[in-house]
Amino acid sequence: MPSSQGRNEERINTIMAEYSALEKIRLQKIEELRAEGIDPYPTRAERTHTSAQVIAEFEAAGISTDPAANEVKATLAGRIRASRAMGKVSFAHIEDSAGRIQLFFRINELGKDRVDFFNRMFDLGDFIQASGVMFRTKTGEITLHVHDFKLLAKSITPLPADKDVTQEDGTVIRYAALESPEIRARQRYADLAVNPEVRETFRKRAALIKALRTFLDDHEFLEVETPILQPLYGGAAARPFMTHHNELEQDMYLRISFELYLKRLLVGNLERVYEIGRDFRNEGVSFKHNPEFTQLEFYWAYADYLQVMELTEQMVAYAAEEVTDSTTVKFGEHVLDFKPPWKRVEMRQGILETSGIDFAEHKTAEALFKAIKHKQPKAAPDPKSTRGKLIDFLLSEFLEPTLIQPTFLYNYPRDISPLAKSIPGDPLTVERFEGYVAGFELCNAFTELNDPLDQEQRFLEMGRDYAADDKEKHPLDEDYLRAMRYGMPPNGGFGMGVDRLAMLLVNKHSIRDVLLFPALRQEEFGE
Repeated sequence: MPSSQGRNEERINTIMAEYSALEKIRLQKIEELRAEGIDPYPTRAERTHTSAQVIAEFEAAGISTDPAANEVKATLAGRIRASRAMGKVSFAHIEDSAGRIQLFFRINELGKDRVDFFNRMFDLGDFIQASGVMFRTKTGEITLHVHDFKLLAKSITPLPADKDVTQEDGTVIRYAALESPEIRARQRYADLAVNPEVRETFRKRAALIKALRTFLDDHEFLEVETPILQPLYGGAAARPFMTHHNELEQDMYLRISFELYLKRLLVGNLERVYEIGRDFRNEGVSFKHNPEFTQLEFYWAYADYLQVMELTEQMVAYAAEEVTDSTTVKFGEHVLDFKPPWKRVEMRQGILETSGIDFAEHKTAEALFKAIKHKQPKAAPDPKSTRGKLIDFLLSEFLEPTLIQPTFLYNYPRDISPLAKSIPGDPLTVERFEGYVAGFELCNAFTELNDPLDQEQRFLEMGRDYAADDKEKHPLDEDYLRAMRYGMPPNGGFGMGVDRLAMLLVNKHSIRDVLLFPALRQEEFGE
């Protein structure tokens, strides 16, 4: 059996064999730097300005009539994105979080050895620190005249877009870019490094979350945190992820919803509460689904679904304005207008108009299934589906694709809404709405059930309707029922997928594009 040292050497040799020719050249440079006493990854870095800050300061200084006041000194830091040597001078463009700026190296100030050192040892992708004085070149580009510089971090692997070529007039042409959606999602670090528009997407996503928080805070909602690991999952029909807590000796679940915990807080006289955080559902992956996603939920005591509807359109319009400076956004071929009021469509009528089926006339799953096959013979619902799932099938197949502009679909059958209050005088229909935009669901809301006896009956009905092995079966939560028995105020509840709203506001058609690290099949690496 080989020794531990032998196995390590074998692994190192294997890794070295996997390096490309360019990577091996850069590794050799690292060895040369260390041999010269230069740390390729020094502990300390200095920076006085970002690229945007120093450009703004230089332009402002140019207004002064005092020549002494025009001199702007700066120490900049960033990644080298382009470089070219021109005899006694060299130019480089570096990039930081604020943008790009040009560096100018000249033998007169640095000496031939230092300029040669830069040209020989610095590569595209390296991080550099440079100090000097700002000036404007003959072509008009604001540039740092470098008086001193040092390496901050050596790049071993060339970035995917490292084929940037700077023309004589100073313009930069990109000849290669990271284009594969799979690689971009898997190597988001590289995607961010080479694509400024991707960085902008995630800045806008952060602005969206900030806007949602600001709106709810301004409307006197209290932000709270509820358990991610739960002894019993609930609040949605979804398959959970399960784990085991060794010390407590019990199975635990990653939450699929915040709902039942947030509504417990209403019992405790916290009248307006919200949470923005991660939910986890052990389900399929699609352009609008990821196993973990960001959810916003709020619960509002003494409100109903109509009040929540009005607040929702105001909140989304506010967020759109904050992120895009407009309530009108482009999404693919559509121009979406989030300005209130949104269109309102009753669910029963909408499904009847798009599918030709009035589900209210078919009281059982068997009857509804026969009606679907008669009216829509090409449709393929699961014959074992509950009545609620068949109604959901009609919604997704026929009505949902027609809902392009922001639309509230309201008044749902009780079969698919176990936590909502029935409409007075109509026990089979509940006060629920969903917001649809661009053909997919954005949000979901109820006038919440607060009768503990009715709620217990609904839980029991769901248990009978779902097969014993159905992974989406909603469990009976005894503690939640106990909380309700203390008395829960009437309230309106709301949930929204933040990732989906981000997709709409930044014109991205896959949830992967608005998640920094989406779920992907595990990549295979050599042993």
